[in-house]
Order: sequence, then C-alpha cells, then structure tokens
Amino acid sequence: MAARGHVQDPNDRRLRPIYDYLDNGNNKMAIQQADKLLKKHKDLHCAKVLKAIGLQRTGKQDEAFTLAQEVAVLEPTDDNSLQALTILYREMHRPELVTKLYEAAVRKVPTSEEYHSHLFMAYARVGEYKKMQQAGMALYKIVPKNPYYFWSVMSLVMQAISAQDEKLSQTMFLPLAERMVEKMVKEEKIEAEAEVQLYFMILERLGKYVEALEVVQGPLGEKLTSELQSRENKCMMLYRRLERWAECNALSCKLLLKNPDDWQFYILYFDSLFHLIDQSWAPPQEGAHSAEGEVHASTAQAISFMKDRIATEEVKESKHLRGPYLARLELIRRLRERSCPEAQQLGEPLELMFQFFVKFGDKPCCITDLKIFLDLLTPDQHVQFINRLMEAVPLCAPGEDGVALPGDTRALQRHLCVTQLSRSLGQQHALNTEGKLGLIKELKAHYQHGLQFGKSCLKTELQFSDMYCLMAAHVYVDLWLETGDQNMLWQCLGLLEEGLSHSSSNAQFKLLLLLLYCRLGAFEPVVDLYSSLDAKHVQHDTIGYLLTRYAESLGQFAAASQSCNFSLRFFHSNQKDTSEYIIQAYKYGAFEKIPEFIAFRNRLNHSLHFAQVRTERMLLDLFLEADISSPLEESVKSMSLCLEEDDIPWDSLRDNRDLTVLVSWDPKDRQLNEEHKQRSLEEDTLWLRLRSLTLRLIGCVSALTHPPASRNSEKTTENGVTAKPSSLQSLLSQLENTLNQATQLTEKQPQLQYPFVGPVASRLAQALSSGCCQCQLSSLQLPLHLQELETTGLDESTELQTQISNLFKSLAVQLQDMLEKCKGDLLEVKDGQSKPQPFLLENLVYFVESVCIVLWVSNYCGSVLRPLKSSLQKKKKKKKEASTVTPPVLSAYQEFSSSLQSLLNQALEHIKSQELSLTALELGALSLEGQTQSEAEETFTKTAMDKVHSSYLRSLQEIGELLKKRADTLKSLKI
Repeated sequence: MAARGHVQDPNDRRLRPIYDYLDNGNNKMAIQQADKLLKKHKDLHCAKVLKAIGLQRTGKQDEAFTLAQEVAVLEPTDDNSLQALTILYREMHRPELVTKLYEAAVRKVPTSEEYHSHLFMAYARVGEYKKMQQAGMALYKIVPKNPYYFWSVMSLVMQAISAQDEKLSQTMFLPLAERMVEKMVKEEKIEAEAEVQLYFMILERLGKYVEALEVVQGPLGEKLTSELQSRENKCMMLYRRLERWAECNALSCKLLLKNPDDWQFYILYFDSLFHLIDQSWAPPQEGAHSAEGEVHASTAQAISFMKDRIATEEVKESKHLRGPYLARLELIRRLRERSCPEAQQLGEPLELMFQFFVKFGDKPCCITDLKIFLDLLTPDQHVQFINRLMEAVPLCAPGEDGVALPGDTRALQRHLCVTQLSRSLGQQHALNTEGKLGLIKELKAHYQHGLQFGKSCLKTELQFSDMYCLMAAHVYVDLWLETGDQNMLWQCLGLLEEGLSHSSSNAQFKLLLLLLYCRLGAFEPVVDLYSSLDAKHVQHDTIGYLLTRYAESLGQFAAASQSCNFSLRFFHSNQKDTSEYIIQAYKYGAFEKIPEFIAFRNRLNHSLHFAQVRTERMLLDLFLEADISSPLEESVKSMSLCLEEDDIPWDSLRDNRDLTVLVSWDPKDRQLNEEHKQRSLEEDTLWLRLRSLTLRLIGCVSALTHPPASRNSEKTTENGVTAKPSSLQSLLSQLENTLNQATQLTEKQPQLQYPFVGPVASRLAQALSSGCCQCQLSSLQLPLHLQELETTGLDESTELQTQISNLFKSLAVQLQDMLEKCKGDLLEVKDGQSKPQPFLLENLVYFVESVCIVLWVSNYCGSVLRPLKSSLQKKKKKKKEASTVTPPVLSAYQEFSSSLQSLLNQALEHIKSQELSLTALELGALSLEGQTQSEAEETFTKTAMDKVHSSYLRSLQEIGELLKKRADTLKSLKI
C-alpha cells in the first residue's frame, strides 16, 4: 500500500503485518490483526483506519465509514493515518472527504510543504479550481518554487475554462493569469518549458496571437525543445490564425525543404498559396518577401516547387519518400477544383498514379495513399487504370485452376493492392452473380497460396494474405444481400472462421464475424469474439456498441448482463482515472494536457453509449429480478432512480461510436455518409428516450404499490418517492409523444439502408413492428385510471369502470398479437437452404419484457381493487343486500388474469416446441446442398452453423426460464 513507503512512525513495526495482509487481499486477517493491536494500543489511529479499509473491502461499507469518521474528527496529522484515510476515501468514491482531512492537517501544521501539496492535489481530484489557486499560492509562500506558483496560474486558467460566463473568463481569470506570468517574466524567473507552454496557452485563449508569436520567436521560445519542430509548428498555427499567409507559405516551404515527407506542411503550403493567389498578393519592391523568407504566390511557382521535390526524389537510389508524389496529385486536385488549366503541366493522374504504384505498390500503405485520389480518374479510365497496374504485378504462370499467383510477398502485396483498388472503383460490384462467384474462387486461391509465406509468423502476427480472405467475405456478403441466398452467408461465416484459425489476432475477421453472428441472432459466439478483441480503454465506448446493441435483444440475459457490466466498469472508472491523470499533469508540468483530460472525461460522461448501457442494465435487472428474487419496489430503490428529474444530458449527448472500424473498399456511392450517421443517431436517441421513460414509469409504478397498511408511511419515505399522479401523468405524456416521433421517423424514411459495415440497425424499428412499445404504454396508463377509481370508489364510477375494463381487454388483445408475431421457425430449412429468422427471437424478447411490465402493473391494480372489493362486500352485508352482481372492473380484471395465464401457457408451449424442433433438426440437414466446397471449408462452415444452432437453443432456454418465473407470480394477482 501507498502508506508503507512513507512510514517514519515508531509504530511501523506493529502496523506492517496489517499492511501485508491488505496488500495480499487477506482482508479478514487484516481486521483481526488490527483488533488485536487496538486492544493494546487504543490510540493507534492508523490501525483503526486500516481496519476500516479491511471492512470496506469485505463489503461492510457502513461500518468502515463510521470507523473512519471516528479518526477523521480527531483531525490526525500523522502521515500513516492521513495516507490510509486517503486510500479508504478513494475506494469509497468520496474524494471530497480527503480535502477536509488535509484542510485540518494544514491548519494544525501550517508550514508543512507535504500537507499543502496533498491539499492541492485533493482539490484537483474534485475540481475545486478556486481553492486550488489559493492552495498553490499558499504553498509558494511557504516554499517559493516555480512549479507551485504555476500550479496556481494553471488553476486560474481552469477557472476560465470551466466558467459558465465567457465574458468573466476573458475579463477576469485569463488576464489575471497573464499578469501573474508576466510578473515572473519581468523578474526573469521563468525556468522550464512547461512555464512557457502555459504562457502561450493563456495568450492563445485570450486571442493575443501577436503577443504569443513574439513569445515563441523570442528568448522564451528557445525553451520549447521537447517536441520536434515545436517552435515552427506553433508559429505556423499562429500565422494561420492571424491570416499571415505570406509567412505561412514561406515557413511551410522552408520546412518542406528540410522534411519533404511531412504531409501537414504540404497542406499548409497549398492552403496559403491559394489564399495568396485569391488576394493577388505581390512581393514588396524592396527587402525580403516576408519575415520567414521567399514566398510562392503563383501556380507556376508551386508547380516548379513540386517538380523540384520530385526531381530530388528521382535521383535517389533507394528509400524514396511518398510525400512529394502524393503532394503532386493533391496539387492537381486543387487546381482542377479551381478549373486551372495549369494542372495539365503536372501530368496525367492515371500515369502519375501508375508511377506511384511502380515505386510503392509493395507497401501496404499504397492502397490508402491511392484510394483518396481515385476521383481524379474519369469513369472510362477505371478499367484502363486497373489493367495498367496489373501489368506491373509479377505473377507466375497460371496453374491448373487457371489462377496466376505471386511468387513472393512483395508481388503478393502488389496484387492485393490492385484487387483492393478494383473494388474501390466499383468493378467487383458491377459483376453478375456468376462473375462474383468466380471472383471469390480466385480470391480464395490467392489466400490459400499466400499462407505459405506466413508459416514462420507468430500467433500474434497477421498472415500476408489475410486481406484476400476478408475481401472474399465481403463479396459473399454482397451476394447474400443481392440474392437473398442464405448459403452465401453460411459460406462467408465458414471462410472467416477458417481465416481466424490461421490468423487468430486478426481484428477485422473478428469484427465481421461478430457483426454477421449478431445479424443472424446468435449472441453466444459473439461474447468470446469481443473478449478476444481485447478492447482497450476508450474502445469500450467507440466499439462497445457492437456488443451491447444485441446483448439483451437476442435473449441471452446472463451474457447481456455481463456485457453491460463490462462496459459500465470502464465508464465508472473514468472519473477516478481522469483525476489521477490531471494530478500527474500538474506534478510534471504538462499543463496543456489538463484541459484535454477534462474534455475527455466530459466526452465519456456524456456518451450516448454510456447512457444506453446504463439504462438497459437497470431494465435488465428489473426484468430478471424484480418480483422474483426481490419485490419491485426494493429493486427500484437499490438503483437510486430519479423519477422527477431526468439524469441523461440530452442536450450534450455525444455519439462516440467508431462507425468506420470495419475495413471497407466500397466505392463512394456505397459508403457511409452524413445522412446515414444522422439517421442512426436520431434512431438511437429516440430509442434511448423510450427506454429511459419506460424505466422511470416502472419506478413510478413501484412507488404506487400498496404495502401493508401498518408500514404504509414508512415505505413511502424509505423509497424516497411519493406516488404523485402529476409525475406519472407527465411521464406518460412524454412517452406517448416520443412514441409518435419514433413512428413518424420510421415511416418517413423506411427505405434508407445503411451500408453493411456502417452503423448497426437500431432496435427502434423492430420494437415498433413487434407492438411492444404501444403495449407497454397501454399497460402503464392503467395505474392512472386506477388511482382515479380509488378516489371515486366502485359505487359511483360506472363510466370509469367501463374505460378500465376496455383497457384490460385491449391489453389482452395486444399481448396476443405480439405472441402471434413470435410464431414461426427460428431456423427454417426449406429448398435445401437453412434460413434463420432472428426477428422472431427479438419479438419474443419484446413479448417477455411487455409481460413483465404488464404483471407489475396488474399487481398494482390488484392492490387497489382488493380493498375496494372488500369495502363493497362490507357495505352489502350492512345493508343486507342479496345482489350478486360483480362490478364490471372486477370481472374484467379476473378475466384479464385468466387470459394472461392462458397467454403465458401458449408462449411457454411455443418456446418448448421451438426447442424440440431445433434439437430434432439434424445438423446434417443444415448442409449446403449444391455448393462446391473443400473438406476444410465444409468443416468450418459446419462449425459456424453449429454455433448459430447452439446459440438459438441457449436463447430459447433463458427466455423460457424467465417466462416460467414470471408465470409463477400470476398467483399473486387474485383478488
């Protein structure tokens, strides 16, 4: 533990065994050892805190907190106790208590440098920027060291960044920070690069670019040495902001002469060049062109400059740089965009791209380099271009199968580059079915042939020919989408499984397999695939949606729960981790990184994916546990749900998904565009809104539930929510409006299809199609009517009773319709094809979710109707009425309960029949009739089919088990 390295206390020897037990995870022994020590030394505060740490780690949070507070109120100043309390409060996620701890320590020992610095860092953890500024200055007065002074300055900058009022930032915080740094500059006390960086940051935020330029170009700028070309990069940025295009052009020109392969300087050179041309800039008659030297202000000079760079590269015997050749193509593009005839002087793009391929075609980067310039070719040049490139690929004579193959890895890379360019130009998409099958055969031959070059590769390395396999899989997907032939998809899965067996670390194989299995409704193999991707840190946010989108909707609730926990663990640790990064940045003077860390934390806190996973996790917990292992109100209470206020930051939600994580060589007209991204974001946001409102409404129902009379008031207070009809009405109104928006959105653009490797389809359309949203809304409207009935009573509410009775009947019909949409074979074998129907699985999950909500609402209805019925019977006895007429609402409720029982029995029978038919379905029947595959290919295809088959059975089993548990709760509905 952290404390052990600093222990100077004579009690160190006594405490060491406890530290050892805690370090080794033996918390019970640590508690016992602490108790023994405290019997002998009652005033040994550190032992008490170490015991509290042991209690915290064994799940006894309340005891741990009480024990810690006993020590904290004594305001200890010994290093052991302070360090141990700091560790405990961090583990409790209560960093604000650490600040109080060190505030007390500083009051008692006002000259301690260590306690003052700990106090500053404690404030940094909770973002108390004003107190950080004060603590930094107090520290500087005690120990006049530059870092402490600049901690205070940076805290002022952070106050400016976090201020709601921009005017306050510009007129108070930043000017004060500037004056503080200027004071040090005048006194010549600036020592470190970090201090200059901070000064630059302040001037930049104030918009004082001229002053910032003077700092960078002056003596202080000489301290900027940690990054290569740090001064030049800063000057370039300032020239751009000041629109000093002449200096920008001259400096980029100088830097390109030093490093002709730096792409950012080419972009700056071209940007400044065309700005100068637009301004008709002319050099001064006397003196230098600019402070940075000669300026190029005409296309002729730019063309000459490019030709010189190319000429310099051409005379080299080896290691040609790609930058100048690509810059020439970029200049052609820009000249063409401006309709400049001078573009012809640089050459014909087809020829130039061919020359580039000859020089760099054996490098994997060649495809990405050339891909961005393919639009320079006219459509009638596409075939000619690919034919020219193919001529430059050294292939051996065709074998028995008629496919010419490369003799080494360099030739393989060249051929692979041409093949990828061919797909990017749309030539593969233009082939008919027969042509595509022929292409797949050729790609497979190249893939199998290329495996010989990777025999000595490590397991973590990719095979040289992996891209052939991936491209063949993409062509299979094309055929599947165009023809609907399910066999194409099965063969695609088999091919990718085979590819993964040879190249177990290929992330693209795993991602595509993951996507395909999810599209087939098979979640079981997806969990292992995602786990093997070994996603790191922010990737849980950027690619985690691929997993969590399908987790619960495919009926594998245990795996879904695990997947959500996995994602949430990352998001919850973000807050704590970022605080530590900020503290390290202060310690090492990396001030410019601090705003970046804050922005990163905000980006994750406002992540759409985070909000989705959190909401789905809570709903999943309720569907799995509420009223089965614990009452609904208990389950809702444990989640600390806020019913009155929405805690999702709708206005600042961030879509952090990486929608381009899967490799794609599709031509421009088939690629992901802004319309796709916007539509996907709209659908996902609406779905989140629907789920969030549903969750809060379930919380409202739990707050309305009638507990036993004796505990009524206690329970209401305990839950922290009261049964307010107004909040229920408001939430129902919001849910209805959101549902209308969702319906309009899906009806408005039903034809918009995402690219296969683009965003995964939202759950919205399928949920609306299944009828679950409307059904859940109808059921959640019942409590409102029941509250009214509770007020009026059964005697004077004939019209209201009729309305409630009709709602019960409507609800039964809606549930029956939903169940009908679940019927059908999950894996249909027809005409030699095994056709999965995953939408049936999703519909079944939506049906189960709706049943859960209906049962909770019915339980509440029963709790209202029971006392009303009892009261009515008592009245009849008093009046000695012989009438046996049952009020319509009670009859409707009893009929509804019976229909629910019947409905659940039907659903369970359907699930059982599906399980039996899947089990009875011989896997031999899943073979691909009429398909020519090698023995190895057949094995891998059968493996993929087995995984889908097994996953379906697992999903049906989990859905069936949950439905059985729900059916058991029907008994409690009797009134």
